[in-house]
Amino acid sequence: MTEEQPPAQLFPNRFPEAVDSRPGVPQDSCHCFSQVRVSPPGASTPFHAEVQDTGAPGWLRLLELIEEAAADGREEFRPLPELSPEERRQIVTLPASIGRLTAVRTLVLYGSNLVRIPPEIGDMTSLEEFSPYTSRRLHWFPYEITRCARLVNSTVSTRSIYGNYKHRPPFPRLLPPGDTVPDLDGLAPARWGVTAARACSVCTGPIPATGPHQAWLSRAVATDVLPLLVNACSQECLDALPPGAKGYVPTPHRGGAIEQPPSR
Repeated sequence: MTEEQPPAQLFPNRFPEAVDSRPGVPQDSCHCFSQVRVSPPGASTPFHAEVQDTGAPGWLRLLELIEEAAADGREEFRPLPELSPEERRQIVTLPASIGRLTAVRTLVLYGSNLVRIPPEIGDMTSLEEFSPYTSRRLHWFPYEITRCARLVNSTVSTRSIYGNYKHRPPFPRLLPPGDTVPDLDGLAPARWGVTAARACSVCTGPIPATGPHQAWLSRAVATDVLPLLVNACSQECLDALPPGAKGYVPTPHRGGAIEQPPSR
């Protein structure tokens, strides 16, 4: 996000108490798939390609807020109201340091401009409530979120996620590992969905130099069925995954042209 961005689109703020009292929340436009109509047969969906600008004021302020929350052991973390509208727009992912918030029970990210959540969210061992509602560019979640064993409540804009039961938008196609990846900490999100893959989503072992073995799996997480991206160290770890949620693709898959159950 180092290039100049087009003007942000303003969406009505239905939850001002979750962000602030301003009339709109700045989010960049998203045209990955229709969030109001059933996707046509053969439609394809890309990953968001944005890379976080780690020099942006919003990012630097978010790092400070996480440090403050980790230091005081707070149980609720609502970082967006502490940022200006433009600073909120600068945040397209969360820092890996989010995993330090082991005392946080409630994480609120209403109306964010996020396109991905880091796997370190799985280290938030006290997390009970996760609310990224109206984050319309957030289409999937890391499989590591299933490690949040206490997570029982979620508020997700399900129309915005891959494979949702209302419209069944397609999943981005995942490719098998191939040649050696030069830098597992510098992956292209347009290809991999993530910018880094250090540890296996399943066994926590190291990812091989050829890159992660990837799969999609729709699972119930708290009160929603979420599309989860698995970055595994091997096919054996993919084979060890549980089945998908009832009414969704029953097995791990690579997305693309895979057949999904009819929309409801």
